[in-house]
Amino acid sequence: MKKEEIHFDDINRWLFGQAPPEFMLEVFIRTILVYLFLLLIVRLLGKRMAAQMTLNELAVMLMLGAIVSPAMQLPDKGILFGVLVLICVLLLQRGLNLWEFKNVKVEKTTQGDMSLLVKDGILNVEELEKTKVTRQQLYTMLREKQIFNLAKVERAYLEADGLLSVFENSEGKAGLSIMPPSDKEILTTQNELDSNNMACCNCGHVQKMVNKNAACKVCHTTEWSKAYLTN
Repeated sequence: MKKEEIHFDDINRWLFGQAPPEFMLEVFIRTILVYLFLLLIVRLLGKRMAAQMTLNELAVMLMLGAIVSPAMQLPDKGILFGVLVLICVLLLQRGLNLWEFKNVKVEKTTQGDMSLLVKDGILNVEELEKTKVTRQQLYTMLREKQIFNLAKVERAYLEADGLLSVFENSEGKAGLSIMPPSDKEILTTQNELDSNNMACCNCGHVQKMVNKNAACKVCHTTEWSKAYLTN
């Protein structure tokens, strides 16, 4: 559009752009048709697309949005153009799924792998750094599963799709409370150990304190918190 064609009082252009008003009816019909095709393609992509998505599934969903938009709105782009690209994406995704099924290395490369974040009530600090998951993010996910003490966790796996799988420890052990420190009231409901037992704030390891400046035997940090018993 040229500069001299811009007029702020041109309400018709503001509402309909450079297309004639009749094109709005065509957009409506195009949207319905493309929507039906899109539903069909997503259905053929499989049930995984309706669940927690993997990285390549997320990439496909973002591509679908870019594909259907021109076919619905641009007068110089036909519907068949969008349908053809949708079919290409379907074939690509199906072919990649088949390749991943037959080759474990390809599956791990495209989907990612699970990460062990907690083992026997102790944080895997190196794995947290690799996965870019902060302690507070992990503690939030654990609290959502009604787990309030790190010692309660026997294993916590961050799956490739971003979900957290937790296996609980049935034995009563001392561990680091993962309740918000600002909530003093909830902390009083937990059974506190004697002052000789402390939990490392960095990894959750519990050990008897010889002196207040002692280093953690697991991660070698010197920041400590009170250790609480699990139920």
